[in-house]
Amino acid sequence: MNSTRFTVAEANAALKVIRPLIAEIQAIRADVLGRRPELWPAMERAAGNGGNAELSRLAQEFERLDNLVHAIIRTGAEIKDLSAGLIDFRAWRADHEVYLCWKAGEDDIRYWHEIEDGFGGRQPIDLF
Repeated sequence: MNSTRFTVAEANAALKVIRPLIAEIQAIRADVLGRRPELWPAMERAAGNGGNAELSRLAQEFERLDNLVHAIIRTGAEIKDLSAGLIDFRAWRADHEVYLCWKAGEDDIRYWHEIEDGFGGRQPIDLF
């Protein structure tokens, strides 16, 4: 379990690293999903002959995704949903731990929530 705790300023600073990583992850995801119809036949052919250029490229994309995910984790942030670009940062509020919450497309940390409440329990950061 990640034990890094962030202030709002520290989480916003980490977003400078995380934003481009999430953007690249989402671009790779969109590319892979867009190529789904052509991937299955390539997988079937590869199973019969031991290889395929399309699948080699896909494997490289998955390796890049893995590297991007680990780069985000190294910041101390917690990935909650890659598809939505949802990232949480552990923080201390009053006498307990909460999450500062960011979603791709948001400029900075605008929300927080209790750990057990999840995304649905997001509250404006001015209530933090």
